[in-house]
Amino acid sequence: MTRFWLTLFLFSWLGLRSASISAQPASPLLPLPTETRWGQGRLLLKTPLKLQLDAAADPSVRAAARRMLTRLQGPTEPAKGSVLQIRYGRVGRPELFDEERYSLRVTPVGVSIDAPTSLGVLRALATLEQLPIAGKKQRYLPEVDIQDSPRFAWRGLSLDAARHFLPVAVIKRNIDGMAAVKLNVLHWHLTDDQGFRIESKVFPRLQTVGSTDGLYYTQAEVREVLAYAADRGIRVVPEFDVPSHTTSWIVAYPRLASVDSTYVPYQLWRTTNVAIDPTRETTYTFLDSLLTEMTTLFPDPYFHIGGDENDGRNWRRTPRIVAYMQANKMVKADGKTVDKHQLQTYFNRRVLALLQKRGKIMIGWDEILGPDLPKETVIQSWRGKKGLNDAAELGHPVLLSSGYYLDLNYSAAAAYAADPLPPDTPLTPAEQALVLGGEAAMWTEFADSVIIDSRIWPRAAAVAERLWSPQAITQNVADMYRRLNLTSGKLEMLGLRHRSGPIVLLKQLAGANNMVPLRILAEVIEPVKEYKRHFQGYKYTTETQYNRLVDAAPAESEVARRFSVLVDSVLTARPAAPTWLPAAMRQLAALRAQAVRWQANDVLMQPLFLSNVSLQEYAPLSAQLAAVGALVLERLTQLQTGQAPSLAWQKAARATLDAAQAPVGQAELAVIKAVRKLAGL
Repeated sequence: MTRFWLTLFLFSWLGLRSASISAQPASPLLPLPTETRWGQGRLLLKTPLKLQLDAAADPSVRAAARRMLTRLQGPTEPAKGSVLQIRYGRVGRPELFDEERYSLRVTPVGVSIDAPTSLGVLRALATLEQLPIAGKKQRYLPEVDIQDSPRFAWRGLSLDAARHFLPVAVIKRNIDGMAAVKLNVLHWHLTDDQGFRIESKVFPRLQTVGSTDGLYYTQAEVREVLAYAADRGIRVVPEFDVPSHTTSWIVAYPRLASVDSTYVPYQLWRTTNVAIDPTRETTYTFLDSLLTEMTTLFPDPYFHIGGDENDGRNWRRTPRIVAYMQANKMVKADGKTVDKHQLQTYFNRRVLALLQKRGKIMIGWDEILGPDLPKETVIQSWRGKKGLNDAAELGHPVLLSSGYYLDLNYSAAAAYAADPLPPDTPLTPAEQALVLGGEAAMWTEFADSVIIDSRIWPRAAAVAERLWSPQAITQNVADMYRRLNLTSGKLEMLGLRHRSGPIVLLKQLAGANNMVPLRILAEVIEPVKEYKRHFQGYKYTTETQYNRLVDAAPAESEVARRFSVLVDSVLTARPAAPTWLPAAMRQLAALRAQAVRWQANDVLMQPLFLSNVSLQEYAPLSAQLAAVGALVLERLTQLQTGQAPSLAWQKAARATLDAAQAPVGQAELAVIKAVRKLAGL
């Protein structure tokens, strides 16, 4: 009997391998697995799968399988039907970087998952949920054999809940999104100048008076989030940012201050340059008590202490701190000028000792790096690849966040191009082994709980693939976008609101008017990049409502991206004579239809401008979009007739596009670069 099943398996595998050579379907998977072999068969989903779990030591596996099957086929489990068989060796421990490797096999008669640990099963279930295809008559799973394992052990998402408080429901649905794309570390930024967002029973004023809104997580809510994340194989690493970004601490407990001054809850977004005093022993007594409480609450062995953006001005302006630095030879090479970095390194070492006493590994942003920092400290690089390389060369474990700052509104392609270990890395093999992985980061100066999903997803999924999938198979950006669009829809079905949230805002802005013109405008604009929203004439505070058109606009316009792809295709297919191939004519027609829509939209927007004062600031963008639409139509006519643009036309077109490129209301038209290319400018 054993020989019979072995022979059957061998023929089945050979058939699958042979089929994979002749049929390679477009993969719906993101992240891409390490190895995928497609077959020609199908497992129809007309009959629900029946769960068969060989090991039940980890209840999270059974719960995850139930959730996946419910989303896949409804809540009913059949008495008979194809089997989903799950086997794994032992319970995985994510905090120890346990294996996440798995194999997943779909045949016309069932599904099997095998993994060394329960963590691998959770990742396999995420892959399985992405596989269903809607056929003409019936949904089905394609026949496939997948062998998969992550490239990097640390694949994180950093969520800033300090500047804008994010309710537990928001945290949970983003954890679901993380699990769906195999991110495995939630970096929870809990304290900043604007608020201390977690209950301390030892120092309760931290959460009650440190912010203007008084919102925070109770310790019971924190445990709820920790359990929710653990059930999905996701670790939670807290961040308590010190010594700077601590205005909320000092408002609550003035004895921590470096400068003898009165502080009130901070309401702006720019860095205050306020820092706690690292020269007083009472500071460390305070931190000792707080860290005792918080390290007990958070079980993960890693603990983030921030350490970023401290320019030292608080310390240099305080005579007793300057005297302390001089007395302890914390000076620069001239022997006179005090060196704030040396004082911060001293502070870091003291905090490190407090954490190590509690069995924790310290993480800090790349500003804390220095030759005297103990090597066991993990460095998270946000200011550039140099910080990662420098830290690894000094022997530190490292994480990359540079290139993955989602709040800067760069494209998914830009994040996809950032690699912790690119082919040209200068690091030696031993230094490369110190690269743990990376984290996408979402800071919330310009995102509240309503729109934050739209600032994270789906672009975070591109980061997830960069950190999970082999570098060699993740070079096709166009295919990444194809799969990202599929994943985006599935994430929305999972409960995220990156699509539906902005639509709610647009409905509110449109009021009783037709929303379609507003949506046409919104879908081709993006918020300005980097940190430009701070410097364009609009004052943001912690009381600002995020309900303007710029807030409903996508971080990356899918309409603009597709328009750019069409432009590239048309220019590539452009014939020497006016005769165009049918496929190119269809592309020209698609561009023309888009341009007609843009040209006509400004007239349709006028009733909305009249009825909603808050929309009126965007009237120039609407007018510029109409002008751009007209310009595109002119250029398409030139292309179709083989007419070369005159110098006068080029000059006028350039002026139109220069004007249209100017930001309005902290937003900008996302199609200008593609139109310039189309116009030959």
